[in-house]
Amino acid sequence: MLLVSLLLVAPAVLAVSVPASESPHDHPVKRSLGARWYHDEHHPVYNLFRRGGQTDGITYPAVGSLTWGANFPKSTPDSGQLPQAWVDALNVAVNTGKIPDVPVAEQEHGADPKYPGHDPMSPEICSSTYKCISSAAWWDGPEGYFASSFDDGPQPTTDKLLTFLQEKNVHTTHFMIGVNILQYWSEFVKTFEAGDDIAVHTYTHPYMTTLSNEEVVAQLGWTMELIHNSTGGRVPRFWRPPYGDSDNRVTAIAKEVFGLETVIWNEDTEDWSLGSGGTTLETIAKQMQEWLSRPKSPGLVVLEHEDSDDALNAFIDAFPKVLESGWKFESLARLFGQGQAYQNSNDNNSEVKPYDIMAGPNNGSMIMAQSSMAASSGPSSSDSGSPTAGNLAASSPTPEIAANAAASGWDRASSLQWILTTMLGASVMTAVTLWV
Repeated sequence: MLLVSLLLVAPAVLAVSVPASESPHDHPVKRSLGARWYHDEHHPVYNLFRRGGQTDGITYPAVGSLTWGANFPKSTPDSGQLPQAWVDALNVAVNTGKIPDVPVAEQEHGADPKYPGHDPMSPEICSSTYKCISSAAWWDGPEGYFASSFDDGPQPTTDKLLTFLQEKNVHTTHFMIGVNILQYWSEFVKTFEAGDDIAVHTYTHPYMTTLSNEEVVAQLGWTMELIHNSTGGRVPRFWRPPYGDSDNRVTAIAKEVFGLETVIWNEDTEDWSLGSGGTTLETIAKQMQEWLSRPKSPGLVVLEHEDSDDALNAFIDAFPKVLESGWKFESLARLFGQGQAYQNSNDNNSEVKPYDIMAGPNNGSMIMAQSSMAASSGPSSSDSGSPTAGNLAASSPTPEIAANAAASGWDRASSLQWILTTMLGASVMTAVTLWV
């Protein structure tokens, strides 16, 4: 539960001052991430975002309220004001050799990031911008599947996408930008309540390889914190780097600190350039027909955006052809997650497990901090029924979804002391019960 406290402390920190292989592979399913990153409740990771009782124990500010928005950066997060637990988790990963010593990329005038004196395709760097395919990232879908996702939401045009998907009784994954969630919070709520999956697309959409380690943590952490606090405690499992720009260092930080799986794509509609002299609807239609006509292995992971009517029209026109061509249409997160779209919940209607919150494997630090949010022993009567993104309390935890990682070296006596000195009321009793 160490990672649980990580999420809780983040808004409090902000409030004080004011989140490889080079060759193409022919395997259509997920490349292994290596060591499993789920941990049982006795691992120190859970104290980063500790919860009490059988719910997540928190009454969150309503999405869209002034209190809700005040907890998060309004623009690029300050990497000098990170929650200490995030910094500790990063330091553990670096000091144990889990973060490759890859130089920060340089960029000029919006061009692709470069690594002066280094080959971006080398196994040491493996830049996805240069199409180096790493075993630590998703590029292809399972055989026969069209793994659906959209970048850059939420947007004013999101309603149009949601309406179409609901008419067709299908779902997708939305890789969302933190500042967009703050601005278009109503569309965010509608997306969650529609049952679509929420994933991370960073806080302000930068080229991630040009950022320092701490800046990478800030971009990912604050976006995860915002989604977590706006969905009743759900923790995203997947992220997609803006412009597809990642490398071994950035991918490792996402995995080791936050448990995030990196997703790229194997086909690009370039729909972001519609109306600006780039691609056209006709070009996208032709490309899509070519992709849909090819063999079903590997599965399709097509880059699409929900930021314009034209981009959505391109998707809407292609959708019937996806089914007619014999492809199975599925939300990327639940497809790649084998039914588990979030790190601690299957979907927007399933129970939220309070122990698997942002469970990166190197969150070994202990913190003593309390959330500025009010604690709650469980949902009120108004929280029953269908979940809402605005103020959703978690249900009883499910059994472990994945086998837990190996022994952690956790000191139970120290853990109990920490719990007793930081938890209040019912949370103390619950924590003691967990450790007896």
